[in-house]
Amino acid sequence: EQGFAMAQNNLGIMYRDGLVVPQDYVQAHKWFYIAGTNGFELGTINRDETAKRMTPVQIAEALRLASEWLEKHP
Repeated sequence: EQGFAMAQNNLGIMYRDGLVVPQDYVQAHKWFYIAGTNGFELGTINRDETAKRMTPVQIAEALRLASEWLEKHP
């Protein structure tokens, strides 16, 4: 919520790898997308790599969730 892109990327890593939270590529992609949108280049790279493991439906859901989050936290 505070806009720390590195922390947002770290959340993505946690979801991608199932660290402390259940593994969830949709949530990982969402957080990587948000990190990239906030200027963290590694977030964009991680998002693209994670997308290779996802279906188009999962990617669409992640983008929807990211858009909703960004609307609530400008």
